[in-house]
Amino acid sequence: MCDSMCKYPHMATNLSIDPKLLDKALEVSGEKTKKAAVTQALVEFIAKREQARVKELFGQLEWDGEYDFKKERSR
Repeated sequence: MCDSMCKYPHMATNLSIDPKLLDKALEVSGEKTKKAAVTQALVEFIAKREQARVKELFGQLEWDGEYDFKKERSR
């Protein structure tokens, strides 16, 4: 049933998580379940790391100053 409702596959995982951290995550996330709080924390962790990688590219890419992006939109 989960396959039809969720876009990602799930796997059963047993983790030993510090109860104080988990309680704090529940508190600050506003989520109702531990699973939801952990899932949200992982989503935010991944997004933050991906943003950091993109940030490292600033100043490393070469731009064509004469490229007309507005002209390309009208195609």
